[in-house]
Amino acid sequence: MGELDGRVVLVTGASRGIGAGIAQRFAAEGAAVALVARTFDPESGAPLAGSLRETATTIEAAGGRALPVPADLADADARAGVVPTVAAALGPVDVLVNNAAAAFYSPTSDIALKRRRLTFELNVEAPIDLAQAVLPSMRERHEGWIVNISSATSKRPAGPPFDSGFKLGHTTTTYGASKAALERMTAGLAMEVYADGVAVNSLAPVAAVRTPGADTLVGDVLDANPSIVEPLELFVEAALVLATADPATMTGRICYSRPLLEELGRDYRELDGRPRVSA
Repeated sequence: MGELDGRVVLVTGASRGIGAGIAQRFAAEGAAVALVARTFDPESGAPLAGSLRETATTIEAAGGRALPVPADLADADARAGVVPTVAAALGPVDVLVNNAAAAFYSPTSDIALKRRRLTFELNVEAPIDLAQAVLPSMRERHEGWIVNISSATSKRPAGPPFDSGFKLGHTTTTYGASKAALERMTAGLAMEVYADGVAVNSLAPVAAVRTPGADTLVGDVLDANPSIVEPLELFVEAALVLATADPATMTGRICYSRPLLEELGRDYRELDGRPRVSA
């Protein structure tokens, strides 16, 4: 018996990294997992490894159930079809994990309007649209969980004075602003649907989760600062907590992975023989 037996879970950005890790772990806990991302098949020469087919194959090889749903979530028309497709194949969504994100690490003085728009479209508008799509069935059943994946860059930089030597801190303003908006939306939506039995929380890593995308964008920073890297398994365990928590008491929270696990006395290293994620 897994913690998500009989549940239908929708995970965006599930072709690689954090999304693939969450999908694999949730499937190991008994969920039927819908995997959403742009990349369906592995692409030769692609800047980042990973695909929906590979994530689904990993889940199915472990005895789980996966439904790949290729979609460009930056396109409003494309994302409008995601939840109906999942519901038709698997049933109503019990857990929505909004993980897909756009991250362009450029100073505000340099970042182009097109990239700013894409950042907010994927990081804020898409999670809102998907939440709107799953909420009717959640409200009807008086049960549901929405987990929005955020980032520590949403926090206001400490200062003045400001650290002029930390490269990452000078290139995440737009990305961090989008995640701050996502967190405010999380808290507000949680209030709106509290009486409906739906939990809405956000989760960010205390440090960076080392994924193929992070390596491509800021691998040099992570190499130089190992203290800001946390294990993928730790973050995935915290996501599982929020996807199974009591909506009456665990909602409207802006959570950070390690502090959340410590608060609840949950050790990600003790997985009781359950498969570890392979992403």
